[in-house]
Amino acid sequence: MRKYLLLAFCIYGSFVWAQPERWQQKVKYSIDAKLDVNTNLLSGNENIVYWNNSPDSLHRIFIYLYWNAFQPGSMMDIRSQELGKKILGYTKNGYEVRDWDERVRDRISHLSPTEQGFQQVEYVEVNGVNQKLIEHETILEVDLDRPLLPKSQNNLKIKFNAQVPVQIRRSGRDNAEGVRFSMSQWYPKIAEYDYEGWNANPYIAREFYGVWGDFNVNITIDKNYLVAATGTIQNPEEVGFGYGKIQGVPKTTSATTTWHFAAHNVHDFVWAADNDYTLLKRQIKGGPLFYFVYKKKDTTTDKQWNILADSVAYLYPHFIAKTFGNYPYNNYSFIQGGDGGMEYPMATLIKSASIGTALHEFGHSWYQGVLGSNESLFPWMDEGGATYFQTHIAGWSARDSLWYKRSYDSYFKLVKSGLEEPMTTHADHYNTNYGYELAAYGKGAVFYEQLSYIIGNKNMDKFLLEYYKVWQFKHPNANDLIRIAEKVSGLELEWYKQYWIYSTKTIDYAIGKVSSKENHAIVSLQRIGKMPMPLDILVTYKDGSEEMYNIPVGMMYGHKPAENHYYPWIFAPEWRWTSPSYDLELSKSASKIKSIVIDPTQRMADVDRINNVWE
Repeated sequence: MRKYLLLAFCIYGSFVWAQPERWQQKVKYSIDAKLDVNTNLLSGNENIVYWNNSPDSLHRIFIYLYWNAFQPGSMMDIRSQELGKKILGYTKNGYEVRDWDERVRDRISHLSPTEQGFQQVEYVEVNGVNQKLIEHETILEVDLDRPLLPKSQNNLKIKFNAQVPVQIRRSGRDNAEGVRFSMSQWYPKIAEYDYEGWNANPYIAREFYGVWGDFNVNITIDKNYLVAATGTIQNPEEVGFGYGKIQGVPKTTSATTTWHFAAHNVHDFVWAADNDYTLLKRQIKGGPLFYFVYKKKDTTTDKQWNILADSVAYLYPHFIAKTFGNYPYNNYSFIQGGDGGMEYPMATLIKSASIGTALHEFGHSWYQGVLGSNESLFPWMDEGGATYFQTHIAGWSARDSLWYKRSYDSYFKLVKSGLEEPMTTHADHYNTNYGYELAAYGKGAVFYEQLSYIIGNKNMDKFLLEYYKVWQFKHPNANDLIRIAEKVSGLELEWYKQYWIYSTKTIDYAIGKVSSKENHAIVSLQRIGKMPMPLDILVTYKDGSEEMYNIPVGMMYGHKPAENHYYPWIFAPEWRWTSPSYDLELSKSASKIKSIVIDPTQRMADVDRINNVWE
């Protein structure tokens, strides 16, 4: 009996470790929306079930009205124009390089009344009672007559009207490629309330954070328009266009068609519509059904989208699922629309059939769609993760051993610019667009590959799968991520998080004098930068033999395992971070050495690699 109790305890303990407790709010949307393609006006009704699973009584609710940002004088308009005043440098021809988001610039300020966006809420009912509403541009504050009690289920009704703005940023109508409607951030959406409280960030420019839940959405639109969306189509034979057996516009006397989509356990819902869309399908055996929806222009366009479809269909089972984990939903849509690439649960908007953009946005399905880290507070966790996803897959496909180099080069540019800020900076509050982008994407991607350098490739493979498995649908933060890496590797890694995320300190190691002592070379190493790191040092001897020396940081309390069998791995004593220098003793004398290289794989973000080589 004691043996069985011990076994049960171990199993239970393992389960608790694998599924950490963190309460999550839950929401269920039932939305009926109608879009007039001639007036660009949208009307809708929402019936919402909202579960307050928190331990707190909520005295107010915050709801997003994103499209109110697309009005002259809005916070997004002013913020864009203010950042555009900053001069980053000059081109070779002497033209100023300003800190614009080129997609936005000052375009909002020039919108006419019929081009602007708006979302107007007629009323919000909570548990059958109309509530007091206070509008803060893109945030609607609902001042509750009665608090939502802890562990309670509540019913909300919202009636809204909106005008689809001319496409400026992500959502809107008539984008550069001629897509009629890119319908993101289109419905009044409840903000997330989590362990840090309400996340009611005004819509300035950056990305999104939402409550997981279920969506049942009915979209009524001109019958000649194909609709692609988050979720799974519920009436494929009724809507036609190849979702079921019917191709093209279904035969009906009605001028409109109602499309019904459903999605389970997602945090947002996007859709797009055009009267010249084409639909491709790729079904993965044992995996998801991929949709590719684009504007058909010519045979070249068809060829490009078919190549993208075939590439995704090949890469998913052969590398993506094995490396990052299985995509958990039944289908995913790559939809031409928006202004570049923008991810949503079960779908993305992309400008064209670019495989790089498509992979990046698909990568968000893991880091934003399923893990759902807070992009306002931790943009690097998602954007860096998606960039790592994209470049890792591209490198595997091209058999490129330095696939991560572009992200490192991006980080080095950020350091040299003098515009770097700690990655703990709120996404909306970076001083420059330039600093935000290179930090979130470049330095964020380096975080992941440099973690692989610290804990070893095999441990990194385990980490990617374990992080995804443990923190699905739980909104992990930076500490949650690093704790998984610690548990997988057996190393202490808090120092890495503190230096790389919380500071702008840089890495710079150098090889100094090489001397001999009793037939053993002594290599004098210097830490010039302020950030400590473990070192891989490859020594090549004149007889052609090689040795890899690994020097762990003392704060790691251990070292990574040998990463290959090309040469012997020798694990040297730890380097204490308080010491600016270190003497490494080699197995042979200095006269027998051909070369010494710090970090031969170039996975350590050393800002000056010139002093990393001795010959």
